[in-house]
Amino acid sequence: MAGGAAGEAQCLSYAGCNFLRQRLVLSTLSGRPLKIRKIRAKEEDPGLRDFEASFIRLIDKVTNGSRIEINQTGTTLYYQPGLLYGGSLEHDCSPSRSIGYYLESLLCLAPFMKHPLKIVLRGVTNDQVDPSVDVLKATALPLLKKFGIDGESLEIKINRRGMPPKGGGEILFTCPVRKVLQPVQFTDPGKIKRIRGTAYSVRVSPQMANRMVESARSILNKFLPDIYIYTDHMKGVSSGKSPGFGMCLTAETINGTILSAELASNPQGQGSAVLPEELGQNCAKLLLEEVYRGGCVDSTNQSLALLLMTLGQRDVSKVLLGPLSPYTIEFLRHLRSFFQIMFKIETKTPEEEHMGGEKVLMTCVGIGFSNLSKTIR
Repeated sequence: MAGGAAGEAQCLSYAGCNFLRQRLVLSTLSGRPLKIRKIRAKEEDPGLRDFEASFIRLIDKVTNGSRIEINQTGTTLYYQPGLLYGGSLEHDCSPSRSIGYYLESLLCLAPFMKHPLKIVLRGVTNDQVDPSVDVLKATALPLLKKFGIDGESLEIKINRRGMPPKGGGEILFTCPVRKVLQPVQFTDPGKIKRIRGTAYSVRVSPQMANRMVESARSILNKFLPDIYIYTDHMKGVSSGKSPGFGMCLTAETINGTILSAELASNPQGQGSAVLPEELGQNCAKLLLEEVYRGGCVDSTNQSLALLLMTLGQRDVSKVLLGPLSPYTIEFLRHLRSFFQIMFKIETKTPEEEHMGGEKVLMTCVGIGFSNLSKTIR
């Protein structure tokens, strides 16, 4: 072990397969080695799943000099992080999870690379488990811009769509590198001014998209007139390998907060067939639910916002969130153990805010993280 006893002291150890991505991402950013034991040790097929192994390979690709040791059964993982390198890469994601599973973590790491990241990811673009590529494009990119990570090279481009189980989608993600992040004061979400969305259909009748749009509008038109939902029907090679359809909706406020909701049809051969009308209505209801929860960052991107606040300059950042998801709560615990940072958490009742559910005001002082590997030209 490098560094002998000193290295031993900083190594964090965890047990279990939960929150694997969080731990690997925070370990990479903080430079602290990590040991995870008992990964599904009690199950019939123990150890890491194929999508987790694929994630570890992806982390290995974007870093330089990482040391990864996995025992034979795959139940123990030792990870000593290297430098975030970036550059032009491509990666085939496991079709059992969507590209969103990998992209969420890349969004956390991309601004801190040595070279701007330009990566092609292949696999499933939209499924029912992870945030889809559409949602991350609509919500996570504007969030990164608030922290000063912007420029024309920040984009997510969907070249092909792929639905589960076979996938076949392809996206291009590019992101510039930044030396330091700006602190944010993001406490007033503002009123909703417009709703945008995409209804997509692949390898099914193009009418499916129009039927979803009609039913979603029938609900949302009661609230505001400015609604535009694009239909996206991919043909031929760009439609992937499996049939399916789905919808992603975003609500934008006057202060630039973007809240999102999405739904996808059941994968081919699994579960009962979904009517596009029902899917459109349910998606609209999910969006209204997200608006009720409110906050300046939607529930998908809570942990990304908190991470970027932590890694900001030594200055106060504030953000108003809706109710914290269990994933975010665990993320706060991990931030404390990797970066020794504590957030001040104040609850705001609906009476104070005059709208929606309970809100949480998160305040922290950044750790003054600066991207040491960025080359100065």
